[in-house]
Amino acid sequence: MIHDRVEAARRGENPYVITRMPSGWAVMGDVQPVPGYTLLLPDPVVAGINDLEGAVREQYLRDMVRLGDGLLACTDAYRINYEILGNTEQALHAHVTARYEWEEPKIRAHPAFVGYDWKTARRFDPEADGALRDALRDFLSA
Repeated sequence: MIHDRVEAARRGENPYVITRMPSGWAVMGDVQPVPGYTLLLPDPVVAGINDLEGAVREQYLRDMVRLGDGLLACTDAYRINYEILGNTEQALHAHVTARYEWEEPKIRAHPAFVGYDWKTARRFDPEADGALRDALRDFLSA
């Protein structure tokens, strides 16, 4: 799926794209269990972070944190969770998730994918999520 999403982003056909970053694509998550669930997809796609070397690896990690900076600036998040897993989808992608004080403490104590039901989570909606996507785009292009 990561390969397909990157190809669609290159063609301008990925509706989740926030912006192109030096190392890849910042995108909104398909679901929004919390406002500002985003991902960083590398371009070109590689299997894992250890497949990147030197400056390319450093750029990917800088872009990941820059996306988190944008979430802090554009939402009322109090912290950002960064997760690179690759267990199911064995292509590099970083989950960058805004976390909020208003989340239930029991949920807030865990990674979002543990605390929330992703099958029933609200889907990304360009109408509802467009303002945040655009604010992130503005932040990341500054």
